Amino acid sequence: SVSDTAFWIAYYRALESERADALFRDPLAGVLAGEQGKNIAHSMPMPFITGWVVVIRTRIIDDYIRFARAQGVDSVLNLGAGLDARPYRMDLPEWLLWVEADYPHVIEYKEKQLAHEKPRCRLERVKVDLANVAERRRFLQSMRARAKKILVLTEGVIAYLSVEEVGSLADEVASLGNVRYWIADYFSPRLVEFRRRAGLQQKMQNAPFKFKPKDWFAFFREHGWKAKQIRYLAEEGERLQRPIQLPWKLKAMVKIGALFASNEQRVAFRRWAGYVLLEPRDAASP
Repeated sequence: SVSDTAFWIAYYRALESERADALFRDPLAGVLAGEQGKNIAHSMPMPFITGWVVVIRTRIIDDYIRFARAQGVDSVLNLGAGLDARPYRMDLPEWLLWVEADYPHVIEYKEKQLAHEKPRCRLERVKVDLANVAERRRFLQSMRARAKKILVLTEGVIAYLSVEEVGSLADEVASLGNVRYWIADYFSPRLVEFRRRAGLQQKMQNAPFKFKPKDWFAFFREHGWKAKQIRYLAEEGERLQRPIQLPWKLKAMVKIGALFASNEQRVAFRRWAGYVLLEPRDAASP
């Protein structure tokens, strides 16, 4: 299910944290992932891709959060927080308000596992079904008066929502008026097709990718948002000197394909997926 993916992601964060050259340290990831995270990871195809994606996306989001903090953000609203442990591991001011929202059973599990841990900022957790429109709207409106500048984080969330559901969420977040930035995952149509061919869709029948707009960036502009920064996984992996490690057969196929691809096709291939820092469409450019 969608909530099970949180254990899967935490498992790979735990593996990264054990590396001498780790791009981040998440000492609580293993505690949160447990055996369930390990079992899910071992049952899924192409673990070398998933593990790499989790590591690079975690680093990108960490950097976005640091940037937002430097721009005066005083609150983080993590929708579909899953088993994220950033309030415990990142260098955050004590006064920063961090609100995690997720299904009741996810929140209850997390509170139990982290009962004896101390977050570095003001951490609150809210039990809410974000797919329930009325419940979600009440929750979001409750945040309006609590902060001056909010950063919204939806890591690994919108892909599992329909186009209509994401549009509704985008409108509601924009209507708050005090959301400065929104971190969202970007998947190109090519990646969605690759997941289908790789067998991930079959393995995740209870958690299929639903968000498939014709033009990702145009969709968000229509709902009041524009891209402030874009970081693509492949390009970021190269920048961090952590390119994806493919099996030799697949690596050979990629190299041969690149020989016959145009420059435009090669660029598009490198930009299959990433994370976008959105800002209100009417925000003034620096």
